[in-house]
Amino acid sequence: MKKVIVCVCTYLIVVAGSYKSVQADEGTTVFNEVRVEKLISHIYNQIDFGKCDRLNYEAFNKAYRGYLNLRAAGKINADKEILSVCDFSLPSTQNRLWIIDLSKKEVVFNTFVAHGQGSGEEYAAAFSNSFNSHQSSLGFYVTADTYSGEHGTSLHLVGMDEGFNDAAYDRGIVVHGADYVCQKFVNENQKLGRSWGCPAVPSRLSLPIINTIKDGTCLFIYYPDNKYLNTAYWLNKKVVNLPQDALLADATASDMAKPKMREIQYITNGKIDSVKLMPVVR
Repeated sequence: MKKVIVCVCTYLIVVAGSYKSVQADEGTTVFNEVRVEKLISHIYNQIDFGKCDRLNYEAFNKAYRGYLNLRAAGKINADKEILSVCDFSLPSTQNRLWIIDLSKKEVVFNTFVAHGQGSGEEYAAAFSNSFNSHQSSLGFYVTADTYSGEHGTSLHLVGMDEGFNDAAYDRGIVVHGADYVCQKFVNENQKLGRSWGCPAVPSRLSLPIINTIKDGTCLFIYYPDNKYLNTAYWLNKKVVNLPQDALLADATASDMAKPKMREIQYITNGKIDSVKLMPVVR
């Protein structure tokens, strides 16, 4: 008895697991810039900001790119999915430090953070990697060990951007608490207090913040400085390792082209007796 084969086109949606690193094939366009952008947007939209101020998307975009590159290079602790972002495009009177738990997609802290005396008054506008400049330094840092100093428990930072912040450790640029980083100081002075270049945080939050971000997490100090944005290594390095939920982001993106499959229907005596999915040959 003869069987008639009928081909009908349908779609196959790929469902992916959770966070595992997938190597991009540089010989294809699978992990191209469009896909990286979709992933970053997907992660950003999943973050629960709760009652916190919402982190500017551009600042997050830059921070997450560097985070992915540092993670892929083994520069940060893969067991602590913490990303800290200081947005120095904002005035010091605003909560411009975000500490995000990427594994839980939630903001752990959103609070004040000081910039250096040499960087500006209410707004930071000048940045330096030089000793005695008392200026903040832009770029990516990896948190190191803690120590007890003038401001109590403080956290060493290792600058990862050559020419922009790689002198940070030797300059003594650290995370520490300071009494001039608080709402009372803002109310009395119309600006936050300033440091000697350290990203100083409120004294009452310094210990929980330091305990959260210590031991190899990523901290990013953002400002729309053209020289930094156009030349910094970790920011401009091509992202070639994406978390596997990039595939899930692709599957849910309405404008993503979906791979086609053929539905093969085997018909006997006018009735379908079996169906198979076969890839479309191009």
